[in-house]
Amino acid sequence: MRYISTRGQAPVLSFAEAMLTGLARDGGLYVPETVPSLSKDEIAAMAGQSYEEVAYRVMAPFVGDTFTEAELKGAIAKAYAGFGHVARAPLVQLAPGHFLLELFHGPTLAFKDFAMQIIGQLFQIALAKQGKRITIVGATSGDTGSAAIEAFKGLENVDVFILFPHGRVSDVQRRQMTTPAESNVHALALSGTFDDCQNRLKDMFNDFAFRDEVGLAGVNSINWARVLAQVVYYFTAAVSLGAPGRKISFTVPTGNFGDIFAGFIAREMGLPIEQLVIATNQNDILHRCLSTGEYRMDGVKPSISPSMDIQISSNFERALFWAYGKDGAAVAQLMEELKTKGGFTVSQGALEALRETYASGRVSEAETAQTITEERTRSGELLCPHSAVGVRVGHAHARPETPMVTLATAHPAKFPDAVEAATGLRPGLPARMADLFERPERVTRVPNDLAALEALIRKARTLGEPRA
Repeated sequence: MRYISTRGQAPVLSFAEAMLTGLARDGGLYVPETVPSLSKDEIAAMAGQSYEEVAYRVMAPFVGDTFTEAELKGAIAKAYAGFGHVARAPLVQLAPGHFLLELFHGPTLAFKDFAMQIIGQLFQIALAKQGKRITIVGATSGDTGSAAIEAFKGLENVDVFILFPHGRVSDVQRRQMTTPAESNVHALALSGTFDDCQNRLKDMFNDFAFRDEVGLAGVNSINWARVLAQVVYYFTAAVSLGAPGRKISFTVPTGNFGDIFAGFIAREMGLPIEQLVIATNQNDILHRCLSTGEYRMDGVKPSISPSMDIQISSNFERALFWAYGKDGAAVAQLMEELKTKGGFTVSQGALEALRETYASGRVSEAETAQTITEERTRSGELLCPHSAVGVRVGHAHARPETPMVTLATAHPAKFPDAVEAATGLRPGLPARMADLFERPERVTRVPNDLAALEALIRKARTLGEPRA
């Protein structure tokens, strides 16, 4: 299995190389040269299997000879052993034909755990084989950071630095990043937005001298292994509802586009997905792009669903790569226009390809709160704001003949203020996290400045944890 860059000018890599590299040296994102397919019989055989068994069947074709069967199965078993539900990703019915896929039973109560826990295991195996030490730098709008810290804390061959926008994540999200005591993990509160965090991350990857000096690796959703791990729950959900004998649709609360792109890969593998619906909050750049063909930034508006407060959806580049017929030069040109002009126009042919693959919807702040309130009464489900955005769009796009699955991306307790304002109920944390607000925090404030960030990371790797 070989991996190529969406911009066409980076070396072709193996799975292990793509996983440990993250961002390609031409600035692009790695994707598989070809997507393996599963037959209807192979998909049907997943019925009744455990989540771990399905994960192995879905992931193994992409891994090639990077890991042995025993190594991959062992990593998968360790990754999901700590989840709080035996099904890992259970389905709950909201209404006739509409189901909620609960992706918040992992250690940090968000869907990012599905990918980050397995990446932590795979990194450890690969690095041990190569005798390497790496520096992971990530940017987060809330959930990726805590999931990464949880997955990599205490590992001997990894230093982890997570950038998050100061004052723009929930208290629970922040504390999940700032309370781990392990010396190899560092929470960095950056003055700016998530897009600023993401831009500084990309700048570090494009500073090849720094990248090579510290052994830089990425675990944001730009990392292909993240996307691959998320493909699995599309299969478990669809098979539970009758696939491959019937089509299934999915609605995905979308910020950085990695989660819904995983659904696209599942469909490319042969899963009969009828609709892939992008659900956005008031930061609706993806919905506007599909509606008008114009991808134009107009500033981030803080919302009660902060993990979706994004203007630069990194994984959308992967979708564009397919929509432009895998023309790396065309994608590189679009990304240059985004960087220099703040946006670009999607060609008519590529726009038609995107519209054939994805639908979309936008939800306002008031509608998000209203959906939390109504769903509590209608089905008894208590939704986090991100999941509420998805549920509202999912209801709007549901068709009687095809089951709709909306992804519930986080536990409501991660956003207690918004949930309490909508329902009068303040969701509590699970027992294993009950002392979260009693633990001491360890966080470093950092400027939105590349040189300062690189200096801090160099020093922390040498001397230990950074100090505020």
